[in-house]
Amino acid sequence: MTSHPDLDLARDLAADLASARFRSEALRAMWGVAADDAIGRSLRAPALRAIRDRDDALAVLARVLIFGVAQPTADVDRALPRVGARGLVDLGLAALDGDIVTPRAVLRPQSFHDDRGPGEWLLASDLDEIALGGGALAEDHVLGAGGASLTLAGLQLPTPAASVLDLGTGCGVQALRACRYADRVVATDISARALRFTDLNAALAGTDAIETRRGSLFEPVAGETFERIVSNPPFVITPRVQGVPEYEYRDGGLVGDALMQSVVEGVGSHLAPGGVAQFLGNWETRDGVDGLDRLRGWVESAGVPLDAWVVEREELDPIAYAEMWIRDGGTVPGSPEHDRLLDTWLEDFAERQVSAIGFGYVLLRRAESAPTLARYEEVTHSIPSEGALGSHLAAVLAAHDRVAALDDDALLALHLKTAADVTESRHHLPGAADPSVIELRQGGGFGRSVQADPALAALVGASDGELSLGQIVAALAQLLEVDEGALRAALLPSVRELVLDGFLAPA
Repeated sequence: MTSHPDLDLARDLAADLASARFRSEALRAMWGVAADDAIGRSLRAPALRAIRDRDDALAVLARVLIFGVAQPTADVDRALPRVGARGLVDLGLAALDGDIVTPRAVLRPQSFHDDRGPGEWLLASDLDEIALGGGALAEDHVLGAGGASLTLAGLQLPTPAASVLDLGTGCGVQALRACRYADRVVATDISARALRFTDLNAALAGTDAIETRRGSLFEPVAGETFERIVSNPPFVITPRVQGVPEYEYRDGGLVGDALMQSVVEGVGSHLAPGGVAQFLGNWETRDGVDGLDRLRGWVESAGVPLDAWVVEREELDPIAYAEMWIRDGGTVPGSPEHDRLLDTWLEDFAERQVSAIGFGYVLLRRAESAPTLARYEEVTHSIPSEGALGSHLAAVLAAHDRVAALDDDALLALHLKTAADVTESRHHLPGAADPSVIELRQGGGFGRSVQADPALAALVGASDGELSLGQIVAALAQLLEVDEGALRAALLPSVRELVLDGFLAPA
């Protein structure tokens, strides 16, 4: 695969694939729902069985590009009339062995949906567990679109940006997502193979807005700033001892969570004022200090003022964490090699007194002066729109910025509106006239639920943009026969919190 693929050849390949209806929907229809679910569990046999009697273009391309199954050259030539089998070779996706085309990479459609509507990328990456039929991956393996990368793509703020840095781009998923709203994207990676795949995927997408640069962390962009930085860095915590595989796509090469610390402490100097960085990561609870508290310390020592919103999605004990990532590398549980690696990982955690490892999302913003946002929270429940949280984050940040700048008197003059996805549930004890619990629920966003007293619930119910917050509070004080000043003092902190949660927003 050349460093800069032939753009004309890549466009011709994209056109051939479009003519063959090489798209997610058509492929699922070809092999069926059950087989498609099995693919999600890394099982290719049901899908291959479903298409074994077909020799049309879609079936041939599915076998060679999705499942890594060698195909006759003549069949591939018919399926790709513009580029043929030779074109796959020239693009680094296959090799020719006589009259057989042998896959050297996978190329799969990946559908998505954002503020601009539905879309689909064609993503090339290294042969994976599905195509290889199992076994350990190569240490320089370039991953395709995994669950984490798609989650981060959905988290990206969809608001316009002149420049975006994709730090540790892999096969280029985040860079392609950024092209949906950005004028220019710089994609960096320590892996030359990853950058070659990013170049190809950009060419297949028909975009020339992505510039690739090789290097570690912020070295390739020294002295530069960006309006947006996005990163799915190699954050996996792996023992740094001989005999433990180090995968470029996931292992940062540093002890413990030191790579995450380097990203957090270094990202601010590469953000333009008001610029936002978003990334995924792991952090350790170590020596009795909670992981979120350690991350807060990194943010506060970054050297520039940073707003922070950190969401911890899960926390694993060292055994569960080690098992997950050893299995991710293709080592079978119960095997002697698995037991050896597990013992090595647990010894590493024990030496550093690590009791838990957190995973989650990090959003940092370079503040104009003093930070106004420092939110570190655990959100472990199911999120209804995790794949499209970017719009929610953008709206909530905008609402927070408007409200955070206001003192209480100015806030009371504001007209607020309850979000359209908010519902209310009231729970009564048998025979009771008044509810024992009032719950406000969010149908989108993070799917939060908030317990409210009658006054707060009434305030949310009355917030339709017509009356100011002060008018609503005054009316409630009269209705409930309580002191207006005391009610105001009780409600305003909750109102600010509901704005940050996305329940309320300036009308």
